[in-house]
Amino acid sequence: MTQVDFYILPDTTLDARLDFACRLAETIHRKGYRLHIHTEDEAMARDLDDRLWTFKPESYLPHAVLGDDVAPAPPVTLGWEAPPAPGVEAMLNLHPEIPEWFSRFERVAEIINQHQDVLTTKRACWQTYKKRGYPVKANDLTGTSRNAAG
Repeated sequence: MTQVDFYILPDTTLDARLDFACRLAETIHRKGYRLHIHTEDEAMARDLDDRLWTFKPESYLPHAVLGDDVAPAPPVTLGWEAPPAPGVEAMLNLHPEIPEWFSRFERVAEIINQHQDVLTTKRACWQTYKKRGYPVKANDLTGTSRNAAG
Protein backbone atom coordinates (compact mmCIF):
# COMPACT_ATOMS: atom_id res chain seq x y z
CA MET A 1 0.00 0.00 0.00
CA THR A 2 1.23 3.51 -0.83
CA GLN A 3 2.83 5.36 2.10
CA VAL A 4 2.00 9.09 2.14
CA ASP A 5 4.26 11.65 3.84
CA PHE A 6 3.29 15.28 4.36
CA TYR A 7 6.07 17.81 4.94
CA ILE A 8 4.81 20.89 6.77
CA LEU A 9 6.90 24.02 6.24
CA PRO A 10 6.84 27.24 8.30
CA ASP A 11 7.11 29.43 5.19
CA THR A 12 4.28 30.99 3.17
CA THR A 13 5.89 31.47 -0.25
CA LEU A 14 5.86 29.35 -3.39
CA ASP A 15 9.64 29.85 -3.62
CA ALA A 16 10.17 28.22 -0.23
CA ARG A 17 7.91 25.33 -1.22
CA LEU A 18 9.76 24.74 -4.51
CA ASP A 19 13.17 25.09 -2.87
CA PHE A 20 12.19 22.44 -0.33
CA ALA A 21 10.88 20.28 -3.21
CA CYS A 22 14.37 20.38 -4.76
CA ARG A 23 16.01 19.27 -1.51
CA LEU A 24 13.42 16.56 -0.95
CA ALA A 25 13.81 15.32 -4.54
CA GLU A 26 17.56 15.03 -3.99
CA THR A 27 17.00 13.05 -0.77
CA ILE A 28 14.50 10.69 -2.44
CA HIS A 29 16.89 10.15 -5.37
CA ARG A 30 19.82 9.48 -3.00
CA LYS A 31 17.72 6.77 -1.31
CA GLY A 32 17.56 4.99 -4.69
CA TYR A 33 13.99 5.76 -5.73
CA ARG A 34 12.97 6.73 -9.24
CA LEU A 35 10.88 9.86 -8.69
CA HIS A 36 8.12 11.70 -10.51
CA ILE A 37 7.37 15.28 -9.50
CA HIS A 38 3.74 16.08 -10.33
CA THR A 39 3.34 19.83 -10.80
CA GLU A 40 0.31 22.07 -11.10
CA ASP A 41 1.06 23.11 -14.69
CA GLU A 42 3.81 23.42 -17.29
CA ALA A 43 5.02 26.76 -15.91
CA MET A 44 5.66 25.19 -12.48
CA ALA A 45 7.39 22.19 -14.11
CA ARG A 46 9.71 24.47 -16.12
CA ASP A 47 10.45 26.62 -13.05
CA LEU A 48 11.26 23.53 -11.00
CA ASP A 49 13.37 22.16 -13.88
CA ASP A 50 15.51 25.33 -13.73
CA ARG A 51 15.73 25.18 -9.93
CA LEU A 52 16.89 21.55 -9.98
CA TRP A 53 19.92 22.63 -12.03
CA THR A 54 20.89 25.45 -9.66
CA PHE A 55 19.55 24.81 -6.14
CA LYS A 56 22.80 23.29 -4.90
CA PRO A 57 25.99 24.00 -6.88
CA GLU A 58 27.81 20.90 -5.61
CA SER A 59 25.13 18.40 -6.59
CA TYR A 60 23.60 17.06 -9.79
CA LEU A 61 20.12 15.60 -9.91
CA PRO A 62 19.49 13.91 -13.29
CA HIS A 63 16.00 14.96 -14.37
CA ALA A 64 13.81 15.94 -17.32
CA VAL A 65 10.34 17.24 -18.05
CA LEU A 66 8.06 14.51 -19.44
CA GLY A 67 7.69 15.00 -23.18
CA ASP A 68 11.18 16.48 -23.61
CA ASP A 69 13.30 14.30 -25.86
CA VAL A 70 15.68 12.78 -23.31
CA ALA A 71 16.97 9.24 -23.63
CA PRO A 72 17.43 7.22 -21.61
CA ALA A 73 14.79 8.44 -19.19
CA PRO A 74 16.43 10.03 -16.14
CA PRO A 75 15.61 8.84 -12.61
CA VAL A 76 13.66 12.06 -11.88
CA THR A 77 10.85 13.31 -14.11
CA LEU A 78 8.56 16.34 -13.94
CA GLY A 79 5.07 16.52 -15.38
CA TRP A 80 1.63 18.01 -14.90
CA GLU A 81 -0.79 15.79 -16.83
CA ALA A 82 0.05 12.19 -17.63
CA PRO A 83 1.62 9.67 -15.27
CA PRO A 84 5.27 8.72 -15.78
CA ALA A 85 6.38 5.47 -17.39
CA PRO A 86 6.11 2.30 -15.29
CA GLY A 87 8.95 1.63 -12.86
CA VAL A 88 8.83 4.93 -10.97
CA GLU A 89 8.49 4.19 -7.24
CA ALA A 90 7.89 7.63 -5.71
CA MET A 91 5.89 10.76 -6.45
CA LEU A 92 6.27 14.27 -5.07
CA ASN A 93 2.85 15.88 -5.54
CA LEU A 94 2.95 19.66 -5.94
CA HIS A 95 -0.45 19.74 -7.64
CA PRO A 96 -3.37 20.97 -5.49
CA GLU A 97 -5.23 17.71 -6.13
CA ILE A 98 -4.30 14.05 -5.88
CA PRO A 99 -3.85 12.46 -9.32
CA GLU A 100 -6.08 9.42 -9.75
CA TRP A 101 -3.01 7.26 -10.52
CA PHE A 102 -1.17 8.04 -7.22
CA SER A 103 -1.57 4.48 -5.87
CA ARG A 104 0.88 3.09 -8.47
CA PHE A 105 3.72 4.51 -6.32
CA GLU A 106 5.28 2.99 -3.19
CA ARG A 107 5.70 6.46 -1.67
CA VAL A 108 3.95 9.80 -2.13
CA ALA A 109 5.20 13.07 -0.66
CA GLU A 110 3.08 16.20 -0.25
CA ILE A 111 4.49 19.60 0.76
CA ILE A 112 2.39 21.99 2.81
CA ASN A 113 3.43 25.56 3.48
CA GLN A 114 1.53 28.19 5.43
CA HIS A 115 -0.14 29.81 2.40
CA GLN A 116 -3.91 29.62 2.92
CA ASP A 117 -4.68 28.11 -0.52
CA VAL A 118 -2.08 25.37 -0.01
CA LEU A 119 -3.30 24.69 3.53
CA THR A 120 -6.87 24.32 2.29
CA THR A 121 -6.12 22.05 -0.68
CA LYS A 122 -3.60 19.87 1.14
CA ARG A 123 -5.90 19.49 4.16
CA ALA A 124 -8.46 18.02 1.72
CA CYS A 125 -5.75 15.72 0.29
CA TRP A 126 -4.82 14.55 3.82
CA GLN A 127 -8.45 13.72 4.54
CA THR A 128 -8.87 11.90 1.21
CA TYR A 129 -5.84 9.68 1.81
CA LYS A 130 -6.99 8.91 5.36
CA LYS A 131 -10.58 8.20 4.28
CA ARG A 132 -9.26 5.70 1.70
CA GLY A 133 -7.19 3.94 4.36
CA TYR A 134 -3.69 4.95 3.25
CA PRO A 135 -1.00 5.31 5.93
CA VAL A 136 -0.32 9.04 6.31
CA LYS A 137 2.53 10.61 8.27
CA ALA A 138 3.09 14.28 9.11
CA ASN A 139 6.66 15.60 9.15
CA ASP A 140 6.33 18.94 10.90
CA LEU A 141 9.26 21.21 10.03
CA THR A 142 7.69 24.32 11.59
CA GLY A 143 9.20 23.75 15.03
CA THR A 144 5.76 23.31 16.59
CA SER A 145 3.73 20.18 17.10
CA ARG A 146 0.35 20.47 15.51
CA ASN A 147 -1.98 18.20 13.61
CA ALA A 148 -1.45 18.56 9.85
CA ALA A 149 -5.11 17.81 9.18
CA GLY A 150 -6.06 20.78 11.35
